[in-house]
Amino acid sequence: MANGQWYPPEWPDRIRALADGSLTPVTPKRAATVMLLKDTDTGPSVHMLRRRTSMAFAGGAYAYPGGGVDPRDEQQIRWAGPTRAWWARRLGLEEAAAQAIVCAAVRETYEEAGVLLAGPTDDSVVGDTTGEDWETDRAALVARDLSFAEFLDRRGLALRSDLLGAWTRWITPEFEPRRYDTWFFVAALPEGQRTRNASTEADRTVWIRPTDAAASYDKGELLMMPPTIATLRQLTPYDSAAQTLTAAPDRDLTPVLARARLGEDGEIVLAWPGHDEFTKHIPTGGTST
Repeated sequence: MANGQWYPPEWPDRIRALADGSLTPVTPKRAATVMLLKDTDTGPSVHMLRRRTSMAFAGGAYAYPGGGVDPRDEQQIRWAGPTRAWWARRLGLEEAAAQAIVCAAVRETYEEAGVLLAGPTDDSVVGDTTGEDWETDRAALVARDLSFAEFLDRRGLALRSDLLGAWTRWITPEFEPRRYDTWFFVAALPEGQRTRNASTEADRTVWIRPTDAAASYDKGELLMMPPTIATLRQLTPYDSAAQTLTAAPDRDLTPVLARARLGEDGEIVLAWPGHDEFTKHIPTGGTST
């Protein structure tokens, strides 16, 4: 581990296998994650969770609420905010796929943090969502016994797509066995709601200022994958959640995908375009520098 950066020990062998053609990249799964923000006296804080060390993917790393798209996220739902066509243009997808990404972002935030970006009208948001009946529905969503469309319809709610801002997009490197094509969003914690650790995949949650989280990463105190620390650094210039959301529509959503090349001496050079801090030189022996 360099700084607080997460690098699996099997990467060098998999990168070499990809280079010699013995490894075929798996197709990345669509996913969404949300950087949930709230204002404090010292600036905005972001909600993060620590993945259990037993997790096969990024165990022990800090991340944001999020997860994979459920095929049913494309079902017809009550929708508020920018149209599906607007979101399709913003995300560079067909309308059904764009809806699924936005829906996954809202659904996963509710499943993992108990925060719901939806309301009974196009300009309102639900309040406290911690009652037993809410928890029953949340558990049914997690178990996939209930689709998000069914959940919203049952409660007479509309998804508030205007409460989300698309921020960036990262695709897991081609040499990884588990790959995700992940859209990162920003959102402000709705008034009256509060986060909680509702995820079975996390053993801790924190509200932390992006500057403090980045400093802890630099000291090696917080473990993070490249997309997480990169997005934290991108949040640091903003003085409020609203300011961050205002900046979102101008963000470039060109996917960030790691590239690996083999040098003549067998050294691996691993780089994320536009993110020089993650460049790694892995000698034939294997330890990155």
